[in-house]
Amino acid sequence: MPLAPYTYLLLDAFTLLGPLLLSFDKKVAFWRSWPALMRGLLPTAAFFIFWDVLFTRWGIWGFNYSYLTGRIILGLPIEEWLFFIVVPYACAFIYACVRAYGRWQGPDKGIVPTMVLGIVLLIVGIVFWQRAYTLYAFGGCGLGCLLAVAFRKRAPAFRFDTFLLSYLIILGPFLLVNGVLTALPVVVYNDAENLSMRMYTIPVEDTFYGMLMVLGSVFGQHLLLRKQASL
Repeated sequence: MPLAPYTYLLLDAFTLLGPLLLSFDKKVAFWRSWPALMRGLLPTAAFFIFWDVLFTRWGIWGFNYSYLTGRIILGLPIEEWLFFIVVPYACAFIYACVRAYGRWQGPDKGIVPTMVLGIVLLIVGIVFWQRAYTLYAFGGCGLGCLLAVAFRKRAPAFRFDTFLLSYLIILGPFLLVNGVLTALPVVVYNDAENLSMRMYTIPVEDTFYGMLMVLGSVFGQHLLLRKQASL
């Protein structure tokens, strides 16, 4: 049986396998966070799926069905739906590991860098507002960073320095998985709607699209954990 139609599905499975098996590590004990994580992840996934449906319909990106099983929901392949579950899960797991094994004491040194990054990204998005993916990826991530900083007191256990270091680590597997998706390509981009700047074959916008997705999932998880603790 040829594997090509299962390419994206196998990438989803590859992305999830390691973090899922290691979720039972005694120090991290990530499985204990599953209920809060799922409730934080699902609204973020719904937001990004809605975004994805619109961008696919608008022709900002599309899919090469040679690498898909052919199961479609609302114009998106089932593999794309799974992507918005397995990738945030894997990234939240990395954040949990960095938090558990790092020495995070004293003031959060990531608040100001996150605020500065948010302002810069928001400005870039506005400057290139004619390019839809650039506007929404840069501008959306910038706005997300600024909102997280503004509402940080509602999620006091969330640390921005931990998150920024985690995302630097996440960029490694991100470049690997997304590199395959864009090199084959499984996902095809309309370069009229982005800056046409690539890291290997990956549009630079993907970096901040992914960052916003991970930030939403992890910050949302911490908001829910705070609410649970106050009950």
